[in-house]
Amino acid sequence: MGRAFEYRKARKLKRWGTMAKTFTKLGKEIAMTVKTGGPDPASNSRLRVLIQNAKAANMPKENVERAIKKASSKEQEDYKEVVYEGYAPYGIAVIVETATDNPTRTVANVRSYFNKYGGSLGTSGSVSFMFDRKCIFKVKAKEGVDLEELELEMIDFGISEIFAEEEAIIIYGEFESFGSIQKYLEDQGFEIESAEFERIPSDTKELTAEQVAEVEKILEKLEEDEDVTSVFHNMKEQ
Repeated sequence: MGRAFEYRKARKLKRWGTMAKTFTKLGKEIAMTVKTGGPDPASNSRLRVLIQNAKAANMPKENVERAIKKASSKEQEDYKEVVYEGYAPYGIAVIVETATDNPTRTVANVRSYFNKYGGSLGTSGSVSFMFDRKCIFKVKAKEGVDLEELELEMIDFGISEIFAEEEAIIIYGEFESFGSIQKYLEDQGFEIESAEFERIPSDTKELTAEQVAEVEKILEKLEEDEDVTSVFHNMKEQ
């Protein structure tokens, strides 16, 4: 098993925030995807995946349909994806991904969280080099599928690691390979349960329990912000 497996095992599929926060995040992602690729899941592959993600998160079908309909109308706010980088206490690198209709508000909030809890907001590229950006697919396990053979078959499509997880198969691939991996899985009849992007730290820092508690304060505050969609760090999970 490689680094992606160990990273996922350490995180234990840890989910921050509430269900409402998850629905807000999915709504914004759907809005941005519909704006760029259209409202028809048949011709918008990214939207197909987001609908599956919403299903996996138990987001009501009417919420999804409402988000797609609103994104197609003129009343929809224009969201932008903005990424911020900085350091939490003890030199822990942090990447904050946001979807915002007001970058001025968002950067002010993010900066205030870093400052309040002993961290510092950095410039673009200041910590991103410490992370590998990957796409991750969770597909329903199919009978008779040999994981080693599947891995060999998918290497040309940009995958880096495959492993089993309960009744599912987890596939990690290069960020740029998202589309080709999705197409392969759909063409081969795999049921995609969810798909997302992760930033995996190339190395992690081990802290004491007291130090972890300090860093957790800034991470939790960032996660609570409505504009924040994901937070990644290189602190070793306890």
